Formats: sequence, structure tokens, C-alpha cells
Amino acid sequence: MSLRVHQSRVAEWIAQFEEGYFHPLTNMTRLSEEVGELAREVNHRFGQKTKKPDEAEGDMGMEMADILFVLICMANREGIDLQEAFDRMMAKVESRDAERWTKKTEDGERRRENGAQRTANSEPTGEAS
Repeated sequence: MSLRVHQSRVAEWIAQFEEGYFHPLTNMTRLSEEVGELAREVNHRFGQKTKKPDEAEGDMGMEMADILFVLICMANREGIDLQEAFDRMMAKVESRDAERWTKKTEDGERRRENGAQRTANSEPTGEAS
């Protein structure tokens, strides 16, 4: 599904309520709250802070979806086409960072470029430019 479809779906849902979209500062606070919830889950899974024995397993996907929902609300309120913005951002990244990272070879082996050697999940092992 495209971001436009998601934006339309959120717009239709919000339209049924008199209150409409929250104020931008309220949405920014909501976004911070949701990012904090994702950070907590990431910390529990991968960090040193473990969950309490009686604490339920979290759902990182739902936390990410909560963030996306708030971002869509913010974009809709401000008249921002997220699909168009995302496409522009990807064009920027694809151009700017085209040679920044070590490309995978067809056989998945590391390829040496710019004095650095990387694998998909590793840090550079040499000097990178």
C-alpha cells in the first residue's frame, strides 16, 4: 500500500470526529511518546535493561505503526503528501549515498572499496573515506 492510501485511510477515520487532528505541538508530543515506547522495547530486547519478570513481551511492529500513525496525522493536518516527500527523500539518499557503503557481491562475499571492508551486519574493518 502506498503512503497516499494510508494517508487517506487516516483522514477518513479522523473525519468522523468533531475534534479532528490534534494541534502540531500535541502531535509532536505524541510522536515523542511513541518513539519513547519503541526505544523502551528496543532497549529491553537488545540493551542492558531487561524487562521485569511480570512485564509482557512488547511488539516492536506495533510501536513502529503507532509512530507512523502520528506522522501521518501530522502530515495530513499540514497538507503534506508523504508519498511525494518520501520519494524525494529516497532520490536524495540514492544519489548522495550511492557509493557510501560497500556493495554486496552476487555471492554475498565482502567487497573491498575505499579502503574499508564491510559485511551486511558489520562495522568497517579499515579506513573509509
